[in-house]
Amino acid sequence: MTVISESVKGMNGYKLHVVKTEKYKTNTLVWKMKAPLEKDTVTLRSLLPHVLQSSSSSYPTTGKLRSYLDELYGATLFVDLSKKGEYHVITVSVEIANEKFLSDQTPLLKKAFQFLAEILTKPNVKGGAFDPDTVEKEKRTLKQRIQSVNDDKMRYSNFRLVQEMCKDEPYALHVHGEKEDVDKITPESLYEYYQQALVQDELDLYVIGDVNEADAESCAGELLSFKERSPKTAPASVGTTRVSVNEVREEQDIKQGKLNIGYRTNVVYGDPEYYALQVFNGIFGGFSHSKLFLNVREKASLAYYVASRLESHKGLMMVMSGIDNSNYDQAVNIIKEQLEAMKNGDFTEQEMEQTKAVIKNQLLETVDTARGIVEVLYHNVVSGKEITLQTWMDEMDKVTKEEITEAAKKVSLDTVYFLTGKEAGK
Repeated sequence: MTVISESVKGMNGYKLHVVKTEKYKTNTLVWKMKAPLEKDTVTLRSLLPHVLQSSSSSYPTTGKLRSYLDELYGATLFVDLSKKGEYHVITVSVEIANEKFLSDQTPLLKKAFQFLAEILTKPNVKGGAFDPDTVEKEKRTLKQRIQSVNDDKMRYSNFRLVQEMCKDEPYALHVHGEKEDVDKITPESLYEYYQQALVQDELDLYVIGDVNEADAESCAGELLSFKERSPKTAPASVGTTRVSVNEVREEQDIKQGKLNIGYRTNVVYGDPEYYALQVFNGIFGGFSHSKLFLNVREKASLAYYVASRLESHKGLMMVMSGIDNSNYDQAVNIIKEQLEAMKNGDFTEQEMEQTKAVIKNQLLETVDTARGIVEVLYHNVVSGKEITLQTWMDEMDKVTKEEITEAAKKVSLDTVYFLTGKEAGK
């Protein structure tokens, strides 16, 4: 089995992570910026990476920037945002060909570093403000991105569940920010926030590919340097345990109801029980052989889709399902029964082994891509723990039936959210 070997080195203001692998014909740089989720900054942070990737000081239009990437043998630039527990993470990735596979031996890794440094540290700025046209264009796109969540009822109902469940917690904020805050952002306020983020965020740079570690360190040291910092940390994520289940019903003009149920798992990534929780979730609702799929969808024919997933850094489990509006009570009851079955140890050795095998395959598939490797390794940065992929798999293999039932017993029902059609009567 391929084990990821990661070397981590402290640089000026950030950590450099090098993963040497001969698996790819490209080299990938992934830059991560992590800060606590906060209402005042979430929308600024959501806009920032999109403005940075649109243009820069040397490439003041998107066309010029993209033409330069084409010159670099079709290198790609990609930005993304994610929520990890109570943190908001900006990702900037550059993927470039490895010159070992080209007739032209131009040192492309250094060019990738130079380009990343250009995007991060030499933005298209004049007089203490980002280019106004770029900011306006990206503000329009951000509003569309936020609106698209409302238009996709599956995503909308999942977001509404989180909003209701984590009402007074930072995690209730949407990863793309708040629509009503977008218009308040100016080219000046965004530039001011950009400078603040580079001073306060926890910064990590991952280099994945068939690279020489010393070369990567030399390029990073020469081209990327930031102030030393003690990054801002989010308060410890403690969810409240409800005395009674929070039931929320919302009506819209839709044909298929969306039933989303939120649980507190009281276990997060890095806890000793985390591996048992993963296997529990797999048997309960994570895969097509799970209890939810077999009992709610297949046997009772109540759901168009049904699955559960964990939010590993926040200690949540969400069940998502699409049902006919009239099947609400029956679906909720069967889902509750499946959790009780797990707490009572009502599952077989075969289900355990099958689930462990599928989780393992999933992990191995994830680390088949450079960005997937980074996602797996970045769990350690967010959690402050050091868990290798090999440890993760070994510990999961050892999980016993008793440990799974103990993990199940820690899971408590928090919120039931139902998005239903207007014509439905309960």
